[in-house]
Amino acid sequence: MGGDQLQVLTALDLAKTQLYHFKAIVIAGMGFFTDAYDLFIISLVSKLLGRIYYTKPGAPKPGNLPPGVSAAVTGVALVGTLFGQLFFGWLGDKMGRKKVYGITLVLMVACSLASGLSFGSSPKGVLTTLCFFRFWLGFGVGGDYPLSATIMSEYANKKTRGAFIAAVFAMQGIGILFSGVVSLVVSAAFDHKYKSPSYQSDAVGSTPPQADYLWRIVLMVGAIPAALTYYWRMKMPETARYTALVAKNAKLAAQDMGKVLNTEIAAEEEMVQRISQKESNNFGLFSKEFVRRHGLHLFGTTSTWFLLDIAFYSQNLFQKDVLSDIGWIPKAETMSAVGEVFRIAKAQTLIALCGTVPGYWFTVAFIDSMGRFAIQMMGFFFMTVFMFAIGIPYNYWRTHRVGFVVMYGLTFFFANFGPNATTFVVPAEIFPARLRSTCHGISAATGKAGAIIGAFGFLYAAQDPKTPTAGYPPGIGVKKSLIILGVINALGMLCTFAVPETKGRSLEEASKENMDDRVDDAVQV
Repeated sequence: MGGDQLQVLTALDLAKTQLYHFKAIVIAGMGFFTDAYDLFIISLVSKLLGRIYYTKPGAPKPGNLPPGVSAAVTGVALVGTLFGQLFFGWLGDKMGRKKVYGITLVLMVACSLASGLSFGSSPKGVLTTLCFFRFWLGFGVGGDYPLSATIMSEYANKKTRGAFIAAVFAMQGIGILFSGVVSLVVSAAFDHKYKSPSYQSDAVGSTPPQADYLWRIVLMVGAIPAALTYYWRMKMPETARYTALVAKNAKLAAQDMGKVLNTEIAAEEEMVQRISQKESNNFGLFSKEFVRRHGLHLFGTTSTWFLLDIAFYSQNLFQKDVLSDIGWIPKAETMSAVGEVFRIAKAQTLIALCGTVPGYWFTVAFIDSMGRFAIQMMGFFFMTVFMFAIGIPYNYWRTHRVGFVVMYGLTFFFANFGPNATTFVVPAEIFPARLRSTCHGISAATGKAGAIIGAFGFLYAAQDPKTPTAGYPPGIGVKKSLIILGVINALGMLCTFAVPETKGRSLEEASKENMDDRVDDAVQV
């Protein structure tokens, strides 16, 4: 195998871990912190929205969002994310990573604030505007996926690249945890200020008028961390791989990275021109050559992310329903509206703290020693095992709640010390620079298609076949739904064989960019 490698790229590959690496992790990671906060916070306030806007006078239980409304409120941001991943992924390869990076952040900040300011005089008006702003919030969030992954992969050295990209993604776990903590603090403050009885004791008084401010506040808090990083995001130089290999400006790439690495780097303009003229560096996304070189890779990254997100988003968005079903969260009528938010937030924060967050950082610690393939296979395997372990004897766990919560938490741990992290990392490494952001966006968007199926499908499928929630048709129940998720995870293991190992290889080696060979080494494990 032979090929040209620019000095500026070699310098990046061999660079020791420096301050700028950690600075890039923080700048890109805070975007992901905000992404996770904004996407998952809705599961903590959806019960409250049902109480405020859909409780009927004299009803024995507090109101719930109707099926269509619940699906829209939960899923509209995911739909926006899917389109944002495709659009901004493509735009990142056309305009450059840095130029597009600021646009996504502004959109996220503006729509986080607007979501909390949703206006209207009727439930329909409020929730329609909420869905509108959450769609565009998701659109901005979607752009952060391919851009953050691509920027971090192109800044990192090859020895610790996996850990750096995974660290950016691990901020998702911190964002999920922070959403629970914010909900806990705000709901505790409201409960202290506006002490309310349970719904059974006083149906009207159980939802104080001030509760309408609670969900708005927790939604708007998501704008703060993103806004704080805007200045630094705009100060980041464009990545050398985009500047040299896509924009073909060797001089600027050498200047930018020379400042970052604090060293002199030669501007190899002749080599850049020679590389750009190679036939192997000129095929398009829809060409036969792309299919031959990367078709199996793209299948691997899209299929595994699709299957993973069906399970992962089903677990995250509806864990409150699962935990309520086993009795870990009391019945709604025994709590006040604000008290219910507090109990749901407490349960989800505990699971995030003990299972979700540690899983992300285990990946950061081990991805460059174990490799992407091994971690992804292990994660899918244990997710399958634990889903079957809690799904098949589900009735047993309903009376052994602590054991259930431990097993359920372990599925989150191995999702994150597994495919939820690796499906984000690998697409940023195995495609050529001119298509990297686009292909990562396609992979991520396919994942979000799985998330949408999980969000909408689990909502209906998990309904009790005999006593579904008011307004919902009978489903197959939580037990069978969990078993189906176990089967989906098992399919993820099979599709992982189409994903190549990239540990210890430069981006040009992993993507076969600038290389002259005609060998398709699709699976290297």
